[in-house]
Amino acid sequence: MEEQSRLKQLYTKYKEMILYLVFGVLTTALNYVVYFIFAVPLGVHYEISNCIAWVAGVIFAFLTNRSIVFNSQAKGFKKKFIEAIEFVAARLFSLVAEMVILWFFIDIVPLYPDEKWNSLIAKFIGAVVVVILNYIASKFVIFKKDKDEPKK
Repeated sequence: MEEQSRLKQLYTKYKEMILYLVFGVLTTALNYVVYFIFAVPLGVHYEISNCIAWVAGVIFAFLTNRSIVFNSQAKGFKKKFIEAIEFVAARLFSLVAEMVILWFFIDIVPLYPDEKWNSLIAKFIGAVVVVILNYIASKFVIFKKDKDEPKK
């Protein structure tokens, strides 16, 4: 019983990080699956495949981050619209970072001799960097809590 209480306390303390990790993994998985489908079986160039995957991931991430992870309390169209614009802008920044990583590890310094595997490995490295950048942007810029706003 005491163990359950301790786990509950840990979950409560780190709820936001745990939820971000869970939905970050789901967003990354969605992004990776969409990328794989377009890049490997369909043979679409990695840059186009990555952009398509990015759009799918951003839509999913915004909906889950706003409502579940950071529990945004923004009211009214204007505030919600500003959140969406900031979210997309931050994700555009991380997309550029990921594209640079892909370009570097695919076109400049291949990690693996086979182009398709190299692309997937580079995509994984990019995903790790993107998750970190996106958390920082979401936590401290987009969905930051006002000082007078109660914590959930």
